[in-house]
Amino acid sequence: MKNKKLVMIPGPTPVTRSIQDQMGRDTVAFGDPDFINDFKEVIKSLKEIFKTEGEAFIVAGTGTLAMEMGISNVVKEGDNVLVVSNGFFGDRYVELCERKDLNVDVLSAEWGTTVSASEIEKKLSEKNYKAITVTHVDTSTGVCAPVAEIGEVVKKFEDTILIVDGVCATAAEPEYLDEMEIDVLITGSQKAFGVAPGLAIVLAGPKAIERRKSLGTIRDYYIDFEKWIPIMNDPSKYFATPAVNMIWALQESLRIIKEEGIENRYERHIKVARAMQAALEELGFKILAEKEHRAVTLSNVLYMDGIDDGEFRKVLAEEGAVVAGGLGEYAGKMFRLGHMGNIDTHYLISTISAIERTLRRLGIEDVLGKGVITLTRELIK
Repeated sequence: MKNKKLVMIPGPTPVTRSIQDQMGRDTVAFGDPDFINDFKEVIKSLKEIFKTEGEAFIVAGTGTLAMEMGISNVVKEGDNVLVVSNGFFGDRYVELCERKDLNVDVLSAEWGTTVSASEIEKKLSEKNYKAITVTHVDTSTGVCAPVAEIGEVVKKFEDTILIVDGVCATAAEPEYLDEMEIDVLITGSQKAFGVAPGLAIVLAGPKAIERRKSLGTIRDYYIDFEKWIPIMNDPSKYFATPAVNMIWALQESLRIIKEEGIENRYERHIKVARAMQAALEELGFKILAEKEHRAVTLSNVLYMDGIDDGEFRKVLAEEGAVVAGGLGEYAGKMFRLGHMGNIDTHYLISTISAIERTLRRLGIEDVLGKGVITLTRELIK
């Protein structure tokens, strides 16, 4: 009998039954009065949870679409943009900006480390940057950027919009827009929200909304804030078809988040991450990210000598857990393990146990139970 495979990649994350049930409902017209009320509630909840007096945008799409939406509405051709990159996904903003004929400068960190707020302040002092992009958690490295500190720095530069890529952070790492001086937060449905892929989510604070107004007509159509603001303020209006069932699924996700309490959710993610990382280290692995900069949503796990990446992930899948491979120069040298969203203790223990069994099959003795004991001990502290 084959083992059920636990999807433990850095997104999409496992989707709980109550969220699945919302996706399986009979689809209604997007003008249905009950759906309109549900859509209004989702928009209101997003702004309340992530604390902004600005706007929330929910459109059919992916995190990459949200990235483009975030930058397109706050800069114009020829503007200076600073891209802060802590890995592969930070680098994606470079091409995205260059295609929009923006002048791009890049501050990059060695993989496993992060660009500091002081480095960013120094760079911002050199010229007038209209925007800065920062990836809160880069899934290629498992590094978490100091977004709160960066916000304190950026607010000294009144003409600079802070765009935070929260795709692998939102709903797991603290992100309060107006308090943390985040002007634009972009994210997607499929990671810490615990919803299937399909929604691009953008929250824009008052400064970003004012910037959009100042730009006049922009070249983009589908992702134009001005096209969507009337709909987000009154979902009975039409611009483009909303993803009805996905919005219901997000509504259920937000209900779960509010029931748990967002601060409790943040604390749970910290506890789970540190427990998983301790268990992995007990088994002989190393974590790529420096300890003080490790994300809570995933771990990027370096193999010990003698372990072949393809064989490890193949056997691990047979044992019941699916993880992702490394990116860039770490391809073949590590695996990426997601531990975010609505996963419970059963998922965590089963995953570590599957890793132990995999190592045993690959010839590493004296591993059975070691990781599980460490994980359990850390979780019940």
